[in-house]
Amino acid sequence: MKYLLLAAVFVGMLSGTAFADHHAIKVGKSDTLGAYLTDTKGMTLYYFTKDAPGKSACAGECVDKWPLYFREKVAPKDGLKAEDFGTLKRDDGKMQTTYKGMPLYYFIKDAKAGDTAGQGVKGVWYVVAP
Repeated sequence: MKYLLLAAVFVGMLSGTAFADHHAIKVGKSDTLGAYLTDTKGMTLYYFTKDAPGKSACAGECVDKWPLYFREKVAPKDGLKAEDFGTLKRDDGKMQTTYKGMPLYYFIKDAKAGDTAGQGVKGVWYVVAP
């Protein structure tokens, strides 16, 4: 019985670590772009200059090309502050994570960790600097 209890505690500790890693926001680095935010897998996060704090202007086909980033709670790493992250409910009813009030997105053409193909698209999409 004692060993079962210890095993349960160990598994619980591991699942907490998995949760934190699954919801991590990290800082990626690029020689040309400097530091920028990524999700736990290293996928780049972007902001849209037409958005306003707490309000997304990206809808319809825009969301097809710029999928929403959403985690109810994030686990900031690399010196990022938890209080800089939040969520918003969009006009379409979907939830989206924010950084300093600005909605966060992925870019559909980023295929792997470290890709930053969305940087500067149409002069309105940019990586999120920490």
